[in-house]
Amino acid sequence: QVPLVESGGGLVQAGGSLRVSCAASGRTLSTYTMGWFRQVPGKGREFVAAIKWSGITTYYADSVKGRFTISRDNAKKTVYLQMNGLKPEDTAVYYCAACANRGVARPTATGDYDYWGQGTQVTVSS
Repeated sequence: QVPLVESGGGLVQAGGSLRVSCAASGRTLSTYTMGWFRQVPGKGREFVAAIKWSGITTYYADSVKGRFTISRDNAKKTVYLQMNGLKPEDTAVYYCAACANRGVARPTATGDYDYWGQGTQVTVSS
């Protein structure tokens, strides 16, 4: 098990910025690919961003490319999602997830991930 805890969500105006964090409790994240997903009521969980265990390779959904940045600090066992230029359509519950399989080429599907946090709400007002 890899307990993951998200934090940093909240209410922000359109055009603003927010950083959400995901911390692992009592276990290193350095061997896991980490991802962020989001979900709105009535819809499935949507891929947002991912970062390989090395921290070198990143992936982004087209809808957030150029606005969001994923990063990781393995020493702090924490992954971050910096969100700039937020739009009302970014409103969702944001979940972080850990993928144990280093062989996944493009970790953008929910099924690629083994462990999930409880989510943090991000609300962008217009």
